[in-house]
This record gives sequence, C-alpha cells and structure tokens, in this order.
Amino acid sequence: MNAIHLTGRLTREPELRELPQDATVCDLRLAVDSMGRGREVGYIDIAVFGKPGDAAARVLAKGWLVAVYGRLVHREWNATDGSKRSAHSIVGNGEFLAAPKSNGAASADLASVTGPEPEDDEIPF
Repeated sequence: MNAIHLTGRLTREPELRELPQDATVCDLRLAVDSMGRGREVGYIDIAVFGKPGDAAARVLAKGWLVAVYGRLVHREWNATDGSKRSAHSIVGNGEFLAAPKSNGAASADLASVTGPEPEDDEIPF
C-alpha cells in the first residue's frame, strides 16, 4: 500500500501552475520534524492537483501548519548537463491546520482541501 500522512509547516509560498487541458497543480514544500531525539527536519515536496490545489494556493502561505495525505511518487530525469537526477514527492491532498502564530485570525475560507486523488495518467511527470 502506497499511503503517506505528514504534518508540517510550509517552507515557502504555494506555487500554482497551469497544466495542459485546463488543469492546475499547486506545489508545496513541507518541513517535517522527525520524532527522534535529534529533531532532524525533512523537507518534502507536495503536489496537489485540481480544485484542492487551487484552494491551497489561494489560502495557504509560508509558515502554515498543514496535514498532507497522499501517495509517494518517484521520478527520474536527465538534467541539462546530462547527469541523472531523481526525486521523491507526495501527490495528494491536505488540510489546513493552523496559520502561523504571527498571522492574525484564520479566515472562514479555511475548510479542508480535499478531492479525488489524480490517476497516474493525469500526473504530468
């Protein structure tokens, strides 16, 4: 079973991109603390497609606490210099948990961002 659940803070502003055939994807980067003694931090790339991604781009901001659930995706490509590259990321949905402490009251627009998970053939990479 390929399922993952993470909670962490956004390390940058959400980036909404247009895809072919009137589709959109919101790219997020999440900082997740390990539960170990060393308090290591992992940085995870998240892709949220369609209406949930549109809502994430509209409402979320750097520093927000977000819960993400989805599936792990591995991709490989050749860089412009000819070297091979690879990356893991999460494709899924998220819920807004809390705004940064420095941000004032949360808006009424802070409903869960949910929606159907895209099929493999809908993912553009």
